[in-house]
Amino acid sequence: MDDIKHIIEGCKKQDRLSQEKLYRQFYPALFALSKTFFQDKHDVLTALNNGMLRVYKNIDQFDDSKGTFFNWVYTIIRNAALTRVRDKKTDTSLELLADNLTDNAFYNPFLDKEWEDIYLLLAKLPPTTRAICSLYYMEGFLIKEIAVVLDMKEGTVKWHLNESRKRLKIIAQININKSE
Repeated sequence: MDDIKHIIEGCKKQDRLSQEKLYRQFYPALFALSKTFFQDKHDVLTALNNGMLRVYKNIDQFDDSKGTFFNWVYTIIRNAALTRVRDKKTDTSLELLADNLTDNAFYNPFLDKEWEDIYLLLAKLPPTTRAICSLYYMEGFLIKEIAVVLDMKEGTVKWHLNESRKRLKIIAQININKSE
């Protein structure tokens, strides 16, 4: 733990070696986080690197009395990924009412799945649907919160969730049929 405090102090002094140590120490976990939002490695790394730049720029604002350093960094990287998703968003006019949701609304496509399987499933979804699915199932965001964060209507968020459940249910069924 003293090592991370030493690295943080170095980063506060804008020491490049400390910044590199910090990046390398958290890279696996933060890459995995960014990967839940994007399939393309360029997008994953862009979100991760943009977030790390924010970490370096705002490291003086970290207050260890409010939580762990990793959680602070994690939140910044997640927000950088959400910003990237918002910037890449192409279809904001899509809206369906909750009436269109069927029994799929109660299907959790990630229940009892390993991380490797979750990444493979997420890779089969379009970018915005993937981001919404990740926020809802993996980050525990509410539909209202996702709508605010991604600047879209709740109906659109619900549609993306329904779409992800439908697609992933079909993929799961195909995989079951292949294994028989």
